[in-house]
Amino acid sequence: MQIELGGTRSQGMRDVVHLDGREEVRKKKKKIKPHEDDIDLATTLVAASFYRRLRCIDYVSDYVPPSPSEFKKLQESQRWLEVLTSPVMLSTLGNGKIVRGFAGIPSKGPVLFVGYHMLLGLELGPLSHVLLYPGGVREALHRKGEEYKLFWPKQSEFVRMASRFGAKIIPFGTVGEDDICQLLLDYDDQMQIPYLKALTEEITAEVATLRTDSEGEVANQDFYLPAVSPKLPGRFYFLFGKPIETEGRKQELRSRDKAHELYLEVKSEVEKCLTYLKEKRESDPYRSIVSRTVYQATHGFESEVPTFEL
Repeated sequence: MQIELGGTRSQGMRDVVHLDGREEVRKKKKKIKPHEDDIDLATTLVAASFYRRLRCIDYVSDYVPPSPSEFKKLQESQRWLEVLTSPVMLSTLGNGKIVRGFAGIPSKGPVLFVGYHMLLGLELGPLSHVLLYPGGVREALHRKGEEYKLFWPKQSEFVRMASRFGAKIIPFGTVGEDDICQLLLDYDDQMQIPYLKALTEEITAEVATLRTDSEGEVANQDFYLPAVSPKLPGRFYFLFGKPIETEGRKQELRSRDKAHELYLEVKSEVEKCLTYLKEKRESDPYRSIVSRTVYQATHGFESEVPTFEL
């Protein structure tokens, strides 16, 4: 079954249903308000995988980018985090030069962003792209002292998929979680408390298990809620590395060895991005929210706050 959505939401939804090669067109009689009770029907249908090309959902070919209204709604919901952390966005040009902004990110896709997952996924507020985190839950729910450490699987999971579509791989690093909150009780601490241990085991049992064939730390995907205490907000820093081309390398990357080489290259670039940001933020005079507030009070609250010299 395939459902194609068309028309404006205020005029009602039109769907085309394909069944056994036949096409039946139905016109819904009831008009649908754009956000009746804050529910968007079209968004719900896409999220529930009713919109697909074949009988089974293909998460790559059936992906539908967010509409402008959905994108705006997401940005507005995360606006508070952007105000608190004043993210510094950096990208890398083809010649290796690092610049402020997104000039180094290709305007045409397909593009695959691969990077580090901060504690509790805090970086997902400023970022509104489709992202890949090889470190998964283990990286996002890391322990004390594991900030900015990658927990990637040994296998090169995404390289051959990227080459299949000729996608540009953009490694990126993001720094700032340790300037936002302090981890008080991590997984190891909670496993020493009977009630929290039982709660973690209960939650983990209810969540679908992924990467069952993985080994090592990345396979340790127990779901727990870290106990954290907030800090006077610092700043988030993002660095998107130089794009890595896979177009025209489909045959080459069918080789496990070649795919693994590229996988290690991407991982190394992510680590370099993290190292660069951790070092450079030390010289940012506006790393503290206090200094940023003073600057914006003087120059206007919509002004872009400076950062370290590139």
